[in-house]
Amino acid sequence: MDYKDYYKIMGVERDAKQDDIKRAYRKLARKYHPDVSKEKEAEAKFKEVGEAYEVLKDPEKRAAYDQLGANWQAGQDFHPPPNWDAGFEFSGGGYNDADNAAFSDFFETLFGQGFGSAQGGQRQGGYQGGFRKGFQARGEDHHAKVLIELEDSYQGAVREISLRAPELDSNGRIINKDRTLSVKIPKGVRQGQKIRLAGQGSPGMGGGETGDLYLEIEFKPHGMYRVESKDVYLNLPVTPWEAALGASIKIPTPLGKLDLKIPPSSSGGRKLRLKGQGIPGVPPGDIYVTLQIALPAADSEIAKKLYREMEQELAFNPRAHLGV
Repeated sequence: MDYKDYYKIMGVERDAKQDDIKRAYRKLARKYHPDVSKEKEAEAKFKEVGEAYEVLKDPEKRAAYDQLGANWQAGQDFHPPPNWDAGFEFSGGGYNDADNAAFSDFFETLFGQGFGSAQGGQRQGGYQGGFRKGFQARGEDHHAKVLIELEDSYQGAVREISLRAPELDSNGRIINKDRTLSVKIPKGVRQGQKIRLAGQGSPGMGGGETGDLYLEIEFKPHGMYRVESKDVYLNLPVTPWEAALGASIKIPTPLGKLDLKIPPSSSGGRKLRLKGQGIPGVPPGDIYVTLQIALPAADSEIAKKLYREMEQELAFNPRAHLGV
């Protein structure tokens, strides 16, 4: 997937004011509009300009795009960093224009699937049109993805969560406004679930109710565990004799060490289940342990001697099933 430099496409600097971006779009839209333009590949350029403007005209999309940094080159192979949008607070502003179906894979990867709203991009509680006397409207709900430790889901916790949201300054330039909230992480929360913080969204109009803040939970990458829904997976190195003879060993879990019984004649890749030791819930998840046989290094004369004895004494051919 190619990286799109939207600022280069629009012909503006990265610190351009919103009014400058609007003027640049109008100029380019007239130049490349397929109905009037005689430029080569006018239709493709018109769509490209429209896509760039869709991002840069919206302070939230623009701020999110800017988080990727300025070191990417147009056309460079691009894959978004994991959780690139974590900690970014937005209030809606998703896209639902029918023309967006023609936008690039790059746009879709970053802003697709209703970026800016849990309801696919429709702003909640907003008011379209004039403001009449006595009118009240509920404030917009805000949304953000936040990263927590897997262990917090096992025990519950209270954590300080830092968020940043874009806003326009008096000069029409985007600045990020930071805030820190104390958030209660409920025991048993899973990836993708949302925590609602009442009254932490946008203020209402005319004294209307303040919107809410929804935090979408993601687990931070872990050095030992992988999570799927409510189940936790662990790759466990074992010695050849533990796998062959069986053993009872200690293994790590997010709640501490547990005993695991390895059955005799276990092979590499065998999966063992610790029922009910996954993420808490009703019912709780499980922990799945995948055995990985680790071979001792032949880095001493004694180790080499033992390997030669095994070669001579054991009638073992791991390629017998291949007919060789």
